[in-house]
Formats: sequence, structure tokens, C-alpha cells
Amino acid sequence: MTQQQISLPAKLINGGIAGMVGVTCVFPIDLAKTRLQNQRTGQQLYKNMMDCLIKTVKSDGYFGMYRGAAVNLTLVTPEKAIKLAANDFFRHQLSTDGLTVVKEMMAGCCAGMCQVIVTTPMEMLKIQLQDAGRLAAQQRGVPSVVTTLKMGGTSAVLSRSYNTSPAPQVIRVSATQITRELLKTKGGPQDCIKGLGATLMRDIPFSVVYFPLFAHLHQLGQHSSENQTVPFYWSFVSGCLAGSIAAVAVSPCDVVKTRLQSLKKGANEETYNGVVDCVRKILRKEGPTGFLKGASCRALVIAPLFGIAQVVYFVGVGEYPTGQTLQI
Repeated sequence: MTQQQISLPAKLINGGIAGMVGVTCVFPIDLAKTRLQNQRTGQQLYKNMMDCLIKTVKSDGYFGMYRGAAVNLTLVTPEKAIKLAANDFFRHQLSTDGLTVVKEMMAGCCAGMCQVIVTTPMEMLKIQLQDAGRLAAQQRGVPSVVTTLKMGGTSAVLSRSYNTSPAPQVIRVSATQITRELLKTKGGPQDCIKGLGATLMRDIPFSVVYFPLFAHLHQLGQHSSENQTVPFYWSFVSGCLAGSIAAVAVSPCDVVKTRLQSLKKGANEETYNGVVDCVRKILRKEGPTGFLKGASCRALVIAPLFGIAQVVYFVGVGEYPTGQTLQI
């Protein structure tokens, strides 16, 4: 694949704009993914993605589907800029003696490592905001009193009363409030990067799979060996296919990351002491299928997100203000 000689600042601008457009389009599905991933066995508030979105709109209104979007839109600009530009940069550096699949995977790995400096705190804040509605809904449905009768070593439930008081209002919290709370805890700034290991475990394999796959799919859309331009719709299709495959492949890692970064737990929800402890508890209590929660939602998020992002990225908006002054 011929390297495009454009400026590094232009790549960063293109990546940032691409991320903002993509996130705006798919954020409601991402919210559903987070809430489905945080559901435990026996506490099924949402049956599927559509059920989650419908209940969210009913309880929080239309804009409830965009809870946490401000954080994502603010931080996705540098995140996507770093991810897309870093991959192009490392591909260029590794292509001096020819670009093999292994080198493409290495470039993707480096890009995934670079982006986590922004991804981890961004996801940390976003997940707290996205999951607030699920916790409030769970609180409304939790039984308040259970009376049991013990006879001969056995017990039976005599009565179960439910909280019949008016449903509590969903507390509107901001990213600023959450950040302030994190900094005040004993973990301090370290809590802002909680789940860093799990984020690396997700983003590095994702980039290793996604970028080489996208490059080869994208190359198939070239008009000819002489005319290597690719129609915008083929860039979109290539981004969707590569994104969905990579997203499903690393979905178990995304479940672990989401659980670790969810600071506030619902009733009877366990806490985790690191990646290994989280994997062990999910496997024991929810089985292998627990690692696939929200996988379809994640594929639906990542596919159009990267399809849109790649189209905007290749449109080349950033070349106009930069004038292509710094070649990579």
C-alpha cells in the first residue's frame, strides 16, 4: 500500500475530526454496551440493546442516551488522533525495507500502546456516567425486606416486601464531579488510570488485528495499480468490516476492563482485585458467556465508528490548514 505523504499535524487533525464525528453517531449504542456488560447473572435489567435504549429514553429522556458523551467528545479528539496518526507514522517508519504483515501488526501494536494515555482516563469517566442510570434502575427494583423462617436447618421465605416509596431521582453527576471524587480518595490520581492493564490488554490486540486487516481490505478497493485511489464508500465498508472483526475478537478484554473501571457497584455486585481476579470471578459466577456480554453492541459501535472515522480521515480536512509542512 502506497504511503501517503501528508503532514503529521494534518494526520492528527484528521484523526481528531474523525473521532468526533464517529462518536456522535454511535454513542447511544456504546452506552447500551456498557450497561449490558455491567449486568450480573440474576440482575437482568435489560434484555438486549434495544430494550436498554428504550428504557433509557423512558427514564432519562432522549438525551439520557448521550450521558457521558461530553467526556468522549472532548477526549476522543486526541485519542483517535493519536491512534490513527501513530499507526500511519509507525507504518511509514517500518516500510523502508518493505511492509510485511508482521510489520503492519507491529505498527498497530505501537499505535495501541500510544493511545492508552488518553483512552484510560476517558473510559474511566465515561463508564461512571453511562452506568449511573443502570444503578438507579436497579435500586428501584431491589427488595427492601426479606423475612425468613428457619426450621430444622432449613429456611423458607415467608414474605418479601418491596420499596414502594417514590422512585429515586437519577442523580446527575458530571465528569468534573467524578474526577474530583477520584482525586479525593486514597488512590488519588492513580484511580484515574484504574484498568490501565485491562485497557492495554484490549487496545493492543485490537490495533494489531484492525489496522493490517483494514489496510488489506482497503487496498482491494483501488481502481487499478496505476490509479490507487479508493472510493469513499469502500473506505467505509473496509473500516466497518475490520472494526467489527477486531471488536468481537477482543470483546472479553473489554468486559474485564469495563468491570474494573466501574467504581460504583449495584446491590450484591462483587468487586475485583485486578485482571486475574476479575477473570476468575466472571468465569466462576457467569460462565464463559459472561465474557461475551455486549459483544454485539460493541461490534455495532466499532463498525460504524471506524467506518466513519476512516472516511473522514481519508477526506483529508487537516491538509488545508497545515499546508503539509511536516512530512513523515
